[in-house]
Amino acid sequence: MSRPREFDVDRALHQSMEMFWMKGFKSTSFEDLTRTTQVKKQSLYCVFEDKRDLFLKALALYREQSISVLEELASQEESPLKKLEAIRDAALCRGNETIRRGCLMVNSVLEFGTDDEEVTREIEMMFANVEQILEKIIRSGQEQRLITTRHTSKELAAYLNNAFLGAKIMERSGASREQVDAVLRTSFAMLEP
Repeated sequence: MSRPREFDVDRALHQSMEMFWMKGFKSTSFEDLTRTTQVKKQSLYCVFEDKRDLFLKALALYREQSISVLEELASQEESPLKKLEAIRDAALCRGNETIRRGCLMVNSVLEFGTDDEEVTREIEMMFANVEQILEKIIRSGQEQRLITTRHTSKELAAYLNNAFLGAKIMERSGASREQVDAVLRTSFAMLEP
């Protein structure tokens, strides 16, 4: 007879995600994870195969939480431009201590490149989901003649997503808020009709 789990798996996964977000995959030891979660290594191994499996599940959790926030912002009764500004602020964690921590997905791209297919797939899903949300908002803005039609909604969504990703890298590398804002002002000016 197996023993019942003695820990909250969801809580441990969330705490592990925070640790990976702070230190990265390679710099996070299993000791870091057991200390953070207060769960013994053997118990973690009973639920997660290994550190990599735990990391992949943490990436999925991060993606799900991030997309949920963006979908909520996109569903608000605001103009398309106000929605894009709210998404920009959420993506860059304005008013939050996580600014210098960057984005777990961007950090993972910088750490792994394309060396791990499963990590790459998770990152690509995140970026595709974000672009879909942006495209829907941009298309609505184009229909209302608030956003340029010189480019398709798909092209503008890809452009804006890349601008947000670049801004996250700038913040992570220590750029000032003024420098980041200057880049994003230019990006938003590209949307003007």
